[in-house]
Amino acid sequence: MAKNGKLITAAGAVVLRPGADGEPEVLLVHRPRYDDWSLPKGKIHADEYLAACAARETLEEASVGVRLGIPLDQVRYPVGNALKSVSYWRAQPLREHAHQPNPEVDEIVWMPASEATAMVSYDDERPLIAQAIDLPDSTPLVIVRHGKAMLRAHWSGRDQARPLDERGRRQSQLLVPLLDAYGVQRLVSSTSVRCMKTLQPHARSHRREVEGWTILSEEQAAENAKAVAVLMSRLATQTVETRIPTAVCGHRPVLPTMLEALGVPSRALQPGAALVVHLGAKADVLAVEIHKPRV
Repeated sequence: MAKNGKLITAAGAVVLRPGADGEPEVLLVHRPRYDDWSLPKGKIHADEYLAACAARETLEEASVGVRLGIPLDQVRYPVGNALKSVSYWRAQPLREHAHQPNPEVDEIVWMPASEATAMVSYDDERPLIAQAIDLPDSTPLVIVRHGKAMLRAHWSGRDQARPLDERGRRQSQLLVPLLDAYGVQRLVSSTSVRCMKTLQPHARSHRREVEGWTILSEEQAAENAKAVAVLMSRLATQTVETRIPTAVCGHRPVLPTMLEALGVPSRALQPGAALVVHLGAKADVLAVEIHKPRV
């Protein structure tokens, strides 16, 4: 780390689209301030997830909305007396808008991968392009632990009706751009209020419904773990077959069964955390990443 210990955190994407003769094209941006060609990237905002930052910066710099895929390597380099750390994702374009030149980025181009590799101004970005091209397409299935809920000791009603607390409601709001970054279009949840409410901000922002499944509730899952596993396997298959990224919200005691059904070893998730499973064409697990809650 730099001598003064300052770390600048940023995120970006290697955006690929099909090109002529089977060679994919790579999105590059030109920054007049530095007169360089680079991958789209930028600094993280307060309380922002890194993956959400990668998608936002790509849209802001290149006017291209993306869906993130498998995470790539991280790049670190000195900037003055600080150290800058940039996390990258493989991505595919969902929406392309006419780019208006501005002081930050005055031009964008789609270049065949071989030409983009030669054109990019920074040596540490070239391996990222090669890495992204070598990786397969994937479809994300996002496992979410519900946001922070009111303590059981402070709640006198049915446990299934126990709501999110103030922190949990904030966590649910911050999940919206994270799920957007992975192109989530289907929302599945335990029928317990704290789970449904965790996904509802995203549902409202896109005018979607949250599918409630009683079997994912703590009470039902404890009695029928096999049904939970069957449901998760079915959701994984449907996610891959339809190519519709899906988010599933569950409870801490149920998460091990949910993950093991996908072939993912059980691991602890904090309230409001998200675990992204990148699925291959046969619903096989290609990569796993965890996003800790930002608040």
